[in-house]
Amino acid sequence: MTYLALKYLHILSMVLLFGTGLGSAFYKWMADRSGDLAHIATTNRHVVLADWMFTTPAIIVQPLSGLGLLYLLGLPLNTPWTSISLALYILAGACWLPVVWLQIRMRNLARTALVENQPLPAQYWQYARFWFWLGVPAFTAMLLIVFLMIFKPAMGG
Repeated sequence: MTYLALKYLHILSMVLLFGTGLGSAFYKWMADRSGDLAHIATTNRHVVLADWMFTTPAIIVQPLSGLGLLYLLGLPLNTPWTSISLALYILAGACWLPVVWLQIRMRNLARTALVENQPLPAQYWQYARFWFWLGVPAFTAMLLIVFLMIFKPAMGG
């Protein structure tokens, strides 16, 4: 029973990471493309909120449940697919931390522009570009982790 409950939490946290990440990225990207300042400000506020409500807890649960599953299965951390997954998770996290900072800054810039009835400053668009490009390796890493998690390929060694 413990194994199945932990596996459920692990899969659920993975789904939340993907769903929230991909959904937030899509809605933010589309809001930015719309040029509608009120829509951009609202979407940025919601993206930051979604990260705190869904992504952050999932980021905590994901490795804890994964390590618990490894323990229950008697698999060592240096199992190749596990080691690679952990390295990719660290890469994704290293991308996510600046993304959170950028999202908060973009939310604040959009809110200020809306309140002051001004266009978004160039700094917003620079942050948006960094945000997008940090998402590429993070999302790729997460795709690879899910592949490794499901298929657990034998890797020379």
